[in-house]
Amino acid sequence: MIYDISLEISENTIVYPNNPGVKIKAVKEMPSSTSNVSEIALGSHTGTHVDAEKHIANNGRGADTLPLASFYGKAKVFDLTKCKYSIGLKDVKNLEIGKGGIILFKTSNSVKGFKEFFEDFVYLSEEAADYIAAKGVKTLGVDYLTVQKFHAGNQIVHNKIIRNMTLFEGLDLSKVPEGEYFFIGLPLKIKGCDGSPARAILLTMDEIHI
Repeated sequence: MIYDISLEISENTIVYPNNPGVKIKAVKEMPSSTSNVSEIALGSHTGTHVDAEKHIANNGRGADTLPLASFYGKAKVFDLTKCKYSIGLKDVKNLEIGKGGIILFKTSNSVKGFKEFFEDFVYLSEEAADYIAAKGVKTLGVDYLTVQKFHAGNQIVHNKIIRNMTLFEGLDLSKVPEGEYFFIGLPLKIKGCDGSPARAILLTMDEIHI
């Protein structure tokens, strides 16, 4: 089975407050033209996306420099829907997290859905971020538009994660049971950009023939 865990991009797609919304405009239309072509305007952190170092530092590397190996591989989805406010150290320290692995956190964010932005989303605590970084995880995926608390006033959690692994945000894990999968997430190759929208999927292990 294949799960599409990407958020749909449309002019109704929710965005983080003060980020640019999505605009899609036809610039060529049949039959007056020989083809249909649209102009798409959206922020670099729209929907399902990756963060790059440049997101948190002016001299940071762009999304086009992220390691390709971090975009695919065996992954574990952990069901953390019981976490009410944040994912804390106690919530992650007993999880089977291996070095070089891909981990995706399913929380009540996915259960609530993505029809409107809500400020009380479940976020990753500083202590949990430290623990995950120390484990040597290569890729972390979270099910909201940001990994850290709304209006935290700093970029501490972003720093701890982005500088140690590839971060996917805005995953829709609402239909995905906890378990092991094969993850594929491919951001656009936008030179020097602070982030990039991505298409992400999960394949059940019986779909894998490599």
